[in-house]
Amino acid sequence: MELRVLRYFLAVAREESITAAAQQLHVTQPTLSRQLMDLEEELGSPLFIRGNRKITLTEEGRFLRKRAQEIIDLTDKTQAEFNSVEDMITGNVHIGAGETQAIRLLAKAACRLGDEQPHIHYQLFSVNADDVMEKLDKGLLDFGIVIQPVDISKYDSLQLPYQDVWGVLMRRDAPLANKDYIEPADLKDLPLLCSRQSLLKSDLSDWYGSDFEQLNIIIRYNLIYNAALMVEEGLGYAITLDGLINTTGDSTLCFKPLAPKLTANLYLIWKKYQVFSKASEKFLAYLKDDLSTAMPPPLY
Repeated sequence: MELRVLRYFLAVAREESITAAAQQLHVTQPTLSRQLMDLEEELGSPLFIRGNRKITLTEEGRFLRKRAQEIIDLTDKTQAEFNSVEDMITGNVHIGAGETQAIRLLAKAACRLGDEQPHIHYQLFSVNADDVMEKLDKGLLDFGIVIQPVDISKYDSLQLPYQDVWGVLMRRDAPLANKDYIEPADLKDLPLLCSRQSLLKSDLSDWYGSDFEQLNIIIRYNLIYNAALMVEEGLGYAITLDGLINTTGDSTLCFKPLAPKLTANLYLIWKKYQVFSKASEKFLAYLKDDLSTAMPPPLY
């Protein structure tokens, strides 16, 4: 498979039309059709369902779209890394992280590095720990931030001087809003929105006790913003980390920490034996320097 043909395939999948894709790619429609048929023949599977109005992907086509996008992304990332010159570093640093206040630490390092190397740019992906590690393994990320307990034994890591605190996000007029903290008994029978993170399930199970499976978890969410909107509309109570949603001023929401206190350590991870681009290597050096010389941010 040629990269050029994979780009052709992705354009057709995106436009759902050979004609529109050919115009975008500045190739003739017969040439594009021939390339796609050759690709199907090479793979031994039909990739498209050709209709009168639009083209849709077969199951094999959907699989190839995911793989082709990963291949193209990795290729573009590699080419960008080779654009660095000796005295001026260019390129992208790819970072994956869940929602956490610890991203501020990386932002400070990037800001300081930007004064010296203004041509370094960053690609930030908001994903959960499983996605972070999958993308690291495939070479699509340089670094990831994960929250323990997660098995990071196969990665190099740097513990961040930060702890996230778990608690409950709720409306200010909720019955529990007058409490200073939330105890296990308070959650019984409440409609809960809970993070999909496996670490939360294990930690929350230990915190709550043997009846954890009896909790009324009505929604599993990935990132907290949309879940917070549902809480604001009165759907339920979201178990989340502190500081991710603004609960100050005129906000209709408030956050109450769990008691006993439930915290999580955070780690920056990267592949062992990773050969970094100059941009990524420089970023890591600045981050390590910041963490070694600066006072750590206060723990909740």
